[in-house]
Amino acid sequence: MVCNFKTKGVCATNIKFELDGNVVRGIEFTNGCDGNLKAISKILDGTTVEFIQEKCRGNLCRTKGTSCADQLAIAVQEAFDKANKK
Repeated sequence: MVCNFKTKGVCATNIKFELDGNVVRGIEFTNGCDGNLKAISKILDGTTVEFIQEKCRGNLCRTKGTSCADQLAIAVQEAFDKANKK
């Protein structure tokens, strides 16, 4: 399923990705630090929700209390939970 997540507190304004079971593919950030977010998208393509949680959750950008990577972790977990009615 294709998912769109409106971010909060970061430069990227939206994250789009496909969720197939617990596998995340096709991650696309709108706005934000283009080079870094393209690299994150490539590195994490085809990984699981659990892997993204382990590696990205809690990484913070300056004093924002979150980051684009943290927002991705939140987004994929919310989508997974919704798909599995948790």
